[in-house]
Amino acid sequence: MEYVKLGNSDLMVSKVCLGCMGFGDANKGMHTWTLPYEESKDIIQYALEKGINFFDTAMAYQGGSSEEYLGRAIKECANREDVVIATKFHGRTLEQIRQGVTAREHIEMCLNESLKRLQMDYIDLYILHSWDDLTPIEETLEILNDMIHMGKVKYIGVSNCYAWQIAKANEISNQKGWQPFISVQGHYNLIFREEEREMKPYCDLHGIALTPYSVLASGRLATFKKTSKRMREDEYAKGKYDVTADQDLKIIQRVEELANRKGVSMSGIALAWLMRKVTSPIMGATKKSHIDGAIEAIKIKLTDEEMKYLEELYKPHALVGVMAIIR
Repeated sequence: MEYVKLGNSDLMVSKVCLGCMGFGDANKGMHTWTLPYEESKDIIQYALEKGINFFDTAMAYQGGSSEEYLGRAIKECANREDVVIATKFHGRTLEQIRQGVTAREHIEMCLNESLKRLQMDYIDLYILHSWDDLTPIEETLEILNDMIHMGKVKYIGVSNCYAWQIAKANEISNQKGWQPFISVQGHYNLIFREEEREMKPYCDLHGIALTPYSVLASGRLATFKKTSKRMREDEYAKGKYDVTADQDLKIIQRVEELANRKGVSMSGIALAWLMRKVTSPIMGATKKSHIDGAIEAIKIKLTDEEMKYLEELYKPHALVGVMAIIR
């Protein structure tokens, strides 16, 4: 395993992050394909054995049960100080605002409940799950900074935002002497490269870690002849690439071609490409073989010519998912 510094922090994380959205009670959330506890624990333990120390979850995943499963497995299989835990919170709803719930009350409640589910005293990386249009970012940053001073959070990050938004937030933090966002979790893979327009250049310039999700495009970059269980059962995952399927297939075929030439998996090629671009891709896993594919990718060294061959057919995509509705 290789380890890298997580942005402007003192955290050393594995070159691959295990995404935990696939763990949790299938009856408690939006996904039907998640693993029960013992199977989740088995995957987490295998990841630990392979040297993965970076884990990403969220309060929104399967009604909080993803956090519960991760926290329980870490307690049973590892020392807390040996792992880096990231989890995410969301902003207030309009209904909460109408009820008079303040931003501070909301964030404190979210954080305390996540800590309880994780069975931990602190979170290494606490992430705003998507840009909050209902609360001034200055207010959110001040509250998060207070949580850091209380010792409940080490660092903060943001997911699903535009480059101008994190630039604005971090400028405010720098002016106020608060801790800025050290990481961005966005949608980024070989067939969806819109982060390269502004977000990646901004993060590279300022030493901000990129820890993207959907790194294999919900399985599309792992094979083009079959569909994954997630693509069959998850409406959100199915619709993300429908409009661009034909042009994406040409790139996916090049991934397969290069994989065959090198004698490695398609996922290994796709992840090896992404690892040249970012700090630590978030790799979801519901099988041990998924972790093996991520480990394989670390060892694959693509040449500049191979990188260009994979990239040259890309055409701009419209934003999808959460980013399609963020202003």
